[in-house]
Amino acid sequence: MNFRNIGLILLLLVAGLVQRAHAQLVIEITSGADQLLPIAVVPFDDATAQPLPVDVAEIIENDLLRSGVFETIPRRNMISRPSDAKDVHFRDWRLLRADYVLVGQVLKTAQDRYRVVYELMNVATEQRVGKKEGIDVAGANLRDAAHYVSDKIYEQLTGIRGAFSTRILYVTAEGDRLAPTFKLQVADADGHRPQVVVESKEPILSPSWSHDGKFIAYVMFRNRRPNIFIQELATGKQERLAQFPGLNGAPAWSPDGKKLAVVLSKDDNPEIYVLDIVTKKLTRMTNHYAIDTEPSWEPDGKGIIFTSDRGGNPQIYRLDVDSKEVERVTFEGELNTRARLTPDGRYLVTVQKNDGSYHIALQDMRNGRVQVLTETYLDESPSIAPNGSMVMYATTQGNKGILAVVSVDGLVKYKLPSADGDVREPAWSPYFK
Repeated sequence: MNFRNIGLILLLLVAGLVQRAHAQLVIEITSGADQLLPIAVVPFDDATAQPLPVDVAEIIENDLLRSGVFETIPRRNMISRPSDAKDVHFRDWRLLRADYVLVGQVLKTAQDRYRVVYELMNVATEQRVGKKEGIDVAGANLRDAAHYVSDKIYEQLTGIRGAFSTRILYVTAEGDRLAPTFKLQVADADGHRPQVVVESKEPILSPSWSHDGKFIAYVMFRNRRPNIFIQELATGKQERLAQFPGLNGAPAWSPDGKKLAVVLSKDDNPEIYVLDIVTKKLTRMTNHYAIDTEPSWEPDGKGIIFTSDRGGNPQIYRLDVDSKEVERVTFEGELNTRARLTPDGRYLVTVQKNDGSYHIALQDMRNGRVQVLTETYLDESPSIAPNGSMVMYATTQGNKGILAVVSVDGLVKYKLPSADGDVREPAWSPYFK
């Protein structure tokens, strides 16, 4: 990679997208942790007297399974299928070596209104974990109710907040290689319910979420020139924030949602700037003959991490927002790019090159220890789940681009390939307010 040629970098990103792509993503779990927590998710009793649009228990089971923490008991092995705690015969579940049993019901409360009731039982103590809960939703939101239950169970049994109710952004391209249609899409974290946010005959790059999840920012080309846009998801209202001469790229929201860190080459060389979204005031943050790009904010907003080749090869640097002092952060690997910090600031995730392959790597910011998390050879664009447990990234499978996920300990891996074609540029949402 010739890092000094920003135009070439953009062309490579665009070329990687020019394949036919379907929006729907399908999960393929490839590996999990050694010690898994056995749980039985019993099919929920359907008390509605009519087919439900989704299988709530199946969604919960799939959520827990892909977390890499749980081993689910197959339905075909279940000796009984209770829907209420009073009907749970714990000896049945001991025979299946289940530590926990989830039971529940879906009740119809009004026209297209449902109540999802669930109880989590500890097989060893024969007691309920927490309390019996119910969620009231419309039929179109039964999948949301299922993800909510998954989040609650995950937090109850691990102490870590679940991220199943979050969403992802990603970019696809459809049609002819020479004249594709680019689509920025948003979907559930498991790839379901995709929706097109914006569509263009020119490339779309670098989507990112505001801290509250209400707005997104992205780069979209207009007349072959990159422009930076922000968009309100609920209304679709779009605003162009940057259309300076040269490069306008890599927008990253500040933690308070009031600013964007961006890369501009309006003063000849690509530098990091901070743009106030309301006042449109632009503040130059770096001033170096090297290329400075791919900014990302620290969780407390006091620093910006970015990629620069000022030391020769691209590596990750930290910029102090107040003093504008810069220090190098990464030292292992031939190069490191596209850095992101976990929400607690403890770990730095990068794309690291070694021996010609690009992998996702994790650096402990306390002791500098580095762990390579992936085994594929052309990984890019990492994005971290809001609970800090998983990293989503773009990679290749065969001759096409797909999305994949790896846990921060490297033990859990799964893929989200599209049915046909390339998918790129993932961005994992924050928790929604």
